[in-house]
Amino acid sequence: MRARRSLKSRWSPDKRRRNGSAAVEFAMVAIPFFLMIFSILELGVVFVLDSVLETAVMDSGRLIRTGQAHAQGFDKTKFKAQVCSKMVVFKSDCDSRMTVDVRVIPKFSAPAVEDPITNNAMDDKKTIYNGGKAGDLILVRIWYAHPLATPLLSQAVSRIGTGKVLLSATTAFRNEPWQ
Repeated sequence: MRARRSLKSRWSPDKRRRNGSAAVEFAMVAIPFFLMIFSILELGVVFVLDSVLETAVMDSGRLIRTGQAHAQGFDKTKFKAQVCSKMVVFKSDCDSRMTVDVRVIPKFSAPAVEDPITNNAMDDKKTIYNGGKAGDLILVRIWYAHPLATPLLSQAVSRIGTGKVLLSATTAFRNEPWQ
């Protein structure tokens, strides 16, 4: 008798109606949940990439400041290759994603340089490479277009085209008195 009661209570109509409700609830929440998780992970990658880019620009800018870039005959292509060599994990496609602008500026407080972004696209014609001479004030600007996979993040941060985030790193310094 007891076995019948427990079997009967286990398969009562109320219990049968709730079977699978957890699976249905999870299915409704799963897509937004995983989308948020992947967006958070991708945002973490963007932050790491930004930090790596800043370090690469500082290290490569030191070559200009100390006169080593001048001695080695750097141009825009060589300087870009130098920055890309410092990008550690993000070296693949670095050359095609990066835009470099190195120029002499009149003073730190008002560098008077134009933005190379026109109509949500990089205009490479507005960028130059001029490492200057000893004692010059130099402004080094680097832009890196990184593709994004998650739609939430690409809507929040894209500045050049759909699905790309534009990272930038800048440093300004006075060249050392190299010979």
